[in-house]
Amino acid sequence: MSNLLIDNISMRFDLPSGGHVQALQDVTLELKAGELMSVLGPSGCGKTTLLNIVAGFLAPTKGRIMLNDKLVTGPDAHRGMVFQQGALFEWMSVRDNVSFGPRMAGQSASQYGANVDHLLEVVGLRDFKDKAVYELSGGMQQRVALARCLANDPDVILMDEPLGALDALTREKMQSLVLKLWKETGKTIILITHSVEEALLLGERLLVMAPRPGRIHKEYRLPFADLGVDQDLREVKKHKDYANTREEILSMIWDMEEEIMGRTQESAA
Repeated sequence: MSNLLIDNISMRFDLPSGGHVQALQDVTLELKAGELMSVLGPSGCGKTTLLNIVAGFLAPTKGRIMLNDKLVTGPDAHRGMVFQQGALFEWMSVRDNVSFGPRMAGQSASQYGANVDHLLEVVGLRDFKDKAVYELSGGMQQRVALARCLANDPDVILMDEPLGALDALTREKMQSLVLKLWKETGKTIILITHSVEEALLLGERLLVMAPRPGRIHKEYRLPFADLGVDQDLREVKKHKDYANTREEILSMIWDMEEEIMGRTQESAA
């Protein structure tokens, strides 16, 4: 089981002009194994930067990432990433995409075959396993991306706006699938989103980040993700606390965006 520690992370990007951008400042939090956390915040607050540091794609200016008491120094199979656009091999079949990680790890078809078939069944793609990825809809491609990530059996799944490009109906179906996979696999999941509704539905922990430099502004512990595992998400939205929490967070982020606009106008002046 995985414990993830984000320990006093700061990230500064130096600019060619000699200036710098402080993307993150002193971010600390810990996720226990199997927790599902959504992350919200205004544009430019460092959400994706934080996710890339956890993934090992970026080295922080200060602080450290620890997974199972081991220092994260770069990408590895313990942390899987699901991107907004899937990053799939479009010329390959669905099954070859999902089995890519195990094959690169040296596993034989007899070792990975049953698990890949199970994952295709779980994400509803059993009948499409021989189709090329480019033949699939956007929602189906994201199902492939989820299955491919799970085939590597990571301890932590990182999702960067994975449903942002989907239409409303497909997005709702995919939200239900994410909750189903979370509960069935017991994986630790961090999901970045710009949608307050999605953050509420897909976060038993919800983190609101402050404008740059990105910091933790407020954290919520919510019941909606657990409820959504067994209920229609439209019913979950009728929960007595859902609308109030949604409005509170919307107002919070709106105020942050107004603050950012004010800074921009002052700089321009």
